[in-house]
Amino acid sequence: MENIYSEYERRTKNSKRVFERARKVMAGGVSHNIRYFSPYPFYVKKAKGSRVWDIDDNEYIDFWMGHYARILGYAPRIIADELKNVIFEETHLGFVNEYEVEFAELICEVVPSAEKVRFCCSGTEATMYAVRMARAFTGKNVILKIDGGWHGANTELSFAIHKPYEEDESAGIIPEIKKYTRVIPFNDIENSVRIIRENKDDLAAILMEPVVGAEFIPADLEYLKVLREETQKIGALLIFDEIITGFRIALGGAQEKFGVIPDLTTLGKIAGGGMPIGVVVGKKRIIDLCDPTAENTDKLVLTGGGTFSCNPLAMVAGIKMVSYLRENKDKIYPQLNQKGNKIRKELERVFNSYGISVRCNGCGSLFRICFPVKKEIKVKNPKDVRDFTDVEKREEFNLRMVNKGVHLMRGGGAVSLAHTDKDIEKTIQAATEVAGEMVKKVNFLN
Repeated sequence: MENIYSEYERRTKNSKRVFERARKVMAGGVSHNIRYFSPYPFYVKKAKGSRVWDIDDNEYIDFWMGHYARILGYAPRIIADELKNVIFEETHLGFVNEYEVEFAELICEVVPSAEKVRFCCSGTEATMYAVRMARAFTGKNVILKIDGGWHGANTELSFAIHKPYEEDESAGIIPEIKKYTRVIPFNDIENSVRIIRENKDDLAAILMEPVVGAEFIPADLEYLKVLREETQKIGALLIFDEIITGFRIALGGAQEKFGVIPDLTTLGKIAGGGMPIGVVVGKKRIIDLCDPTAENTDKLVLTGGGTFSCNPLAMVAGIKMVSYLRENKDKIYPQLNQKGNKIRKELERVFNSYGISVRCNGCGSLFRICFPVKKEIKVKNPKDVRDFTDVEKREEFNLRMVNKGVHLMRGGGAVSLAHTDKDIEKTIQAATEVAGEMVKKVNFLN
């Protein structure tokens, strides 16, 4: 790795200087740990379409795409032009506005589980409120989540995210909280059903990503159907975290693609059109638990939404984004699926041609590579990635790709409409060069 670091540092001298400044005033030099990578992150000064430019004037084809939010690419004109009409009037109100009504109506039209909507400012808030609503609606306490699933940094869900899943995810969490958040194995029907039934008397909800964001592994359809059936049997809720998959896998999200409809859904990222947003949608009788006009306000669920909830810029950008996706869905989603399929197949082909075993997981426009320690291993869940793949090799792959002008997140990312066929070809060419370098390194070490 030493030579890779040297090459990276040679290319990013200005970023290194800024990072040294940042560490003096920010913990670890960042305000979101996922944005850090070793030896230090490069600092971006400009983004357009499928590319970003750092402060050393290096250009990258980017597949991180604003935490997967930029489905149209960076700085799309259709959003920017719409925001110009609003930004000179007001950037923040703190009052109700007609934009939020229009956006809520639009979401209810396109998301299958959405009968009513509650807006907030982030995905972390959305999952926090969804869990609170589930407990209030069912009168029960336990939340089951997927091992390896990430639902934002709120306290009650900060468990079993990273390996080893059995250890505390964070300092500062009261131990007693853990007894109300338990874990089921992804795509494992037998053991998931066993755990559900063990907890049925106090089970409020199962919270899950239909495509696990940690590794972009899709749920088996039968697995989703079983979870839906089991929760209905015992009076628990099924909550889909579609903050990544919402408006990406299909217009109506993974629930539209798989045909399994949850009781509550959390949305974010793409929904904001590039602006901060979180959304909880679901059945009327659940969302109405936060209705301030209800007769019995003693039973209200506290969902503050945040000072900046329904910010006019976020509402306008969201309306434009979702409207554009709806109007062009017959063209957009086949195009994204085709690009996603191509990059997944080509990455596997390239590495296999060099004798390096890889698996490129994903669904639709999402992809993520991993390096199984044995060729015959099938990766069905995040635990398999933890136990049976070489995570350090993936980090090496990431940095080698950065040195060639391609930025990935944990070996993958999200294809946008801005990514051209030429971008995909350049990415595959860079991966081909990287595979050759990695083979040479192994042969040298041997």
